[in-house]
Amino acid sequence: MDNKQKLQDGLQKLGLELSTAQQLLLLEYVSLLKKWNSTYNLTALRDENTMISHHILDSLTLLPYVKEAKTLMDVGSGGGMPGIPTAICRPDLQITLLDSNTKKTTFLQQAVIELGLNNVTVASGRVEAMYDKKVDVVTSRAFAELADFIALTKHLLNENGYWAAMKGVYPYEELEHVPDSVEVVKVEKIEVPMLDAERHMVVMKPKK
Repeated sequence: MDNKQKLQDGLQKLGLELSTAQQLLLLEYVSLLKKWNSTYNLTALRDENTMISHHILDSLTLLPYVKEAKTLMDVGSGGGMPGIPTAICRPDLQITLLDSNTKKTTFLQQAVIELGLNNVTVASGRVEAMYDKKVDVVTSRAFAELADFIALTKHLLNENGYWAAMKGVYPYEELEHVPDSVEVVKVEKIEVPMLDAERHMVVMKPKK
């Protein structure tokens, strides 16, 4: 199955309807990842076909959790997951990609320009030093344990903001260390098409 077919099948299984232009941008993003990977070490994956399931479809499982959001920050964005695939599917959503690794933010800047993503800003630096921005949703994919994620990013949430943390196996131990000031809204098991691995979404918000 070629990349285009694999992407179309995956989108169908996720119940996502994307325009041809959006699908082409997702495929172009995969090509950019592959092209720059040897220079910037963006992902351990080398094969484009695997990137479709492990990076693109996996990232797009975030979409149902940010339906009402207008602003989002992807912390520890790395090669741009889940921020860039989300930005392609939601051009109305203002997204900040944050990473402390300047090599990676150099790639992110390049990708944003080449993909023409007007709704994306790239920020380079440590998350605890980001004080000029507040967003509706803070997300990350395998960035840190939940307690650390909360501690490092709580200043980024606006008044009604929440966290959407993308996790692998059910994070039993991490959930036990979530501070009392934070409510765990839900932990949902996610099925990623063509990905034989456990995935969970943890949605949390500060208690009022």
